[in-house]
Amino acid sequence: MPFLPWNQIDTVLLDMDGTLIDLHFDNVFWLDHLPAKIAEKSGKPIDVCRDELYAHYEKVVGTIQWYCLDYWKAQLGLDLIAAKREVDHLISMRDDTIPFLDALKQTGRRVVLVTNAHPDALSLKLEHTALDKHIDTLISTHEFGVSKEFQSLWQQVHSRLEFDPARTLFVDDSIPILHAAKKFGIAHLLCVANPDSQKPLREINDFPAVKDYRDLTADILANPRHENP
Repeated sequence: MPFLPWNQIDTVLLDMDGTLIDLHFDNVFWLDHLPAKIAEKSGKPIDVCRDELYAHYEKVVGTIQWYCLDYWKAQLGLDLIAAKREVDHLISMRDDTIPFLDALKQTGRRVVLVTNAHPDALSLKLEHTALDKHIDTLISTHEFGVSKEFQSLWQQVHSRLEFDPARTLFVDDSIPILHAAKKFGIAHLLCVANPDSQKPLREINDFPAVKDYRDLTADILANPRHENP
């Protein structure tokens, strides 16, 4: 279980997909369902469509285009939200998400979602999970035109929220994004070891890692936020 100095944490910034919501939906959609949709539309073999799509992913991964439904709609000629709705029964929160968020709120901490998800994808997730009822502020990086992998995003989010990086925890399942947050100066970082419930636990070496937020709740509740005098 990772140690976090909860008496030094006032603000908690949280990723969404793979961190609060099971990544299984996104993995199925982007790796299986979308190639099948392209094959259906184009008449090409699905293996060819999959290879071409994966090669396209490699070109834009980590950029705002990678996360942008408008970009993929223009590139592929498909309505991405309509395609996502065909498998939206797979959208689900992690079992440990609500106990974690409730503990953070109960102890007076500011809880902010910072996701690279496109606003339409975010809306779809909220429609199925009501995650927004447990979070103070929701931010899609598309508002800023740049993803969490880049320092300019962190600078803009910092200006918007006016958080103290030294007293902030950021939780994500992406190692490169956690490194970007570390470079910006966020003091407390936590990686999710099991973003997809249908895949094996990952070994995380770069950052403290968690597989069940319920392991953290006792420490959170024992260390409520104290307002600075």
